[in-house]
Amino acid sequence: MAIIGLLTGYIIPFIIVLSVLVFVHEMGHYLVGRWCGIRVTAFSVGFGPELFGYTDSHGTRWKLSAVPLGGYVKFFGDEDAASVPDTANLEKFTPEERAQTLAGARLWKRAATVAAGPIANFVLAIVIFAALFSVYGKMVSDPVVAEVRPESAAASAGIEPGDLLVALDGDKIRTFDDVRRYVAVRPQTQIVITVERDGREIDVPVTPQRTEITDQFGNKVELGQIGIVTNAERGNFRLETYSPMGAVAEGVRETGHIISGTFSYLGNIFSGRMSADQIGGPIRIAETTGQMATLGFAAVLNFAAVISVSLGLMNLFPIPVLDGGHLVMYALEAVRGKPLSPRVQDVVFRFGLAMILTLMVFATWNDTFGRWIG
Repeated sequence: MAIIGLLTGYIIPFIIVLSVLVFVHEMGHYLVGRWCGIRVTAFSVGFGPELFGYTDSHGTRWKLSAVPLGGYVKFFGDEDAASVPDTANLEKFTPEERAQTLAGARLWKRAATVAAGPIANFVLAIVIFAALFSVYGKMVSDPVVAEVRPESAAASAGIEPGDLLVALDGDKIRTFDDVRRYVAVRPQTQIVITVERDGREIDVPVTPQRTEITDQFGNKVELGQIGIVTNAERGNFRLETYSPMGAVAEGVRETGHIISGTFSYLGNIFSGRMSADQIGGPIRIAETTGQMATLGFAAVLNFAAVISVSLGLMNLFPIPVLDGGHLVMYALEAVRGKPLSPRVQDVVFRFGLAMILTLMVFATWNDTFGRWIG
């Protein structure tokens, strides 16, 4: 029974979510590549041995592979799934055949094909958020302080119950969630909160405290807090509904919040204001997917949208082998007027592969031992 519970509660939801996100990512590469005249020899969801598949009329092998932790599109003329050019065979191709390879396509076509994968993940997230906002709406509240926690950053700064928060570092805000989201990724970093009190606006410098909280599933999360609370009376809790276009606009904003929050978190890691123990790999994603599944289909969709944004961002990091690494090399080619030599490309991709493996080991360590030791 325990095994069945593990399968249905964690593994199966994780495989479904990851497979959908990978499929959309690779479909972005596939569609733009085909539009640019580049032949695709294989489209795989998963790695390793093929479980089943078929070959279409264009010569593309569509397949589901045994290891459901990713996927790839292999273009004509590629040596492997990482889109490393098969330089030995490229020299034997006719000009017409070479034009159908990724390496032989014009620079803008290669860049568009590579960038299409991460962009597809961002678009998917926007679509999911828009659908959720259209169907369920969004609970919001006004940024009015109902309570200031004793000995908190807000108490030390002089924020008082009844204050209306109108801006953060000069940027206007609309809801209490705007405050929570902005403060969460800025621990130990002074921010200026503009409050409206007795009809006049006052700028209050506040430094959020680095705080560790425990969520409803027992997960420990580190974030910035200033110690203010709102309630139904002060905050005017309400359900906002959206038109289709309004839902899309809100989906774009939500996706933008996740992107900016991710960069803020990474910046906090490098500056030492936050630890890296919240970076997770497949084990933690599977665990969180299972936890979201207990909250219902909408929670799983919301989490899938967040992971889709993360997948798109991760692939844009300037690491060789990833999409971002390809784009950096294309930028160098545009500046130099010619591509890097095959030997240099081989060294760069091997270095990138080593970086990816190191990051995977680190993430897996965090998923298993890191949280226990921490």
